[in-house]
This record gives sequence, C-alpha cells and structure tokens, in this order.
Amino acid sequence: MTVTIWHNPACSTSRKVLAAIRDRGIEPTIVEYLKDPPSAAEIKAALKEMGIGPRELLRRRGTPYDDLKLGEPNRTDSELIAVMAKHPILIERPVVHTRKGTRLCRPAERLDEIL
Repeated sequence: MTVTIWHNPACSTSRKVLAAIRDRGIEPTIVEYLKDPPSAAEIKAALKEMGIGPRELLRRRGTPYDDLKLGEPNRTDSELIAVMAKHPILIERPVVHTRKGTRLCRPAERLDEIL
C-alpha cells in the first residue's frame, strides 16, 4: 500500500501517526510540509479528497492565524488555500493519503479509516 503523510516531526500527533503507519509494516512517503510546502492545487485536492473546507484544515495555535485575520467570515476558500500554501505552518497535521482516501489524522485514530 502506498501511503503519503504531510508530517511535522515536532508534532507529537504527527509522530504518533507516522509510528502507527510503520507499525503496520508500511514505510510511507514523508513530506515534511514545512520544508517542502504543498502547492495551493495540492491543498485544494487534499481538501476535496477529505470532503472538508479549508477552515477545517487551518491550524490556529502557534501560527499567524490571528495576525492574518483568517477568522474573518469574508475570507474565501481560495484565499485561505493561498495563505496556507504561502504559510504552511497554518496547515493542521498530519494529513495522510492512501488509495482508500485522505484524512486529517487528528485524532490519530482517524488513520484506521484509510489503512
């Protein structure tokens, strides 16, 4: 099975999900998205696969969320996606993609839905 994880090694949930993938005998493709950010098109595709909107993927804590006024209701989905592409720290993690689907694995148990 091919598995890709948008991973932040500083995040305990991301590390836990990566360990759970490896515990199943799978070595995933690891995208350290802070070093190699996904494009706006990749973020949009992941959102579509997950069936969620960009606000559900936005991380607030420890990010420029408030400074960029991303909580304002007049922000469009396209604007939010563009901001996440420019500032990948705003992307909640970990995002895992398999042939069975894509999930924001927060909580980590959501991984079971796609493995």
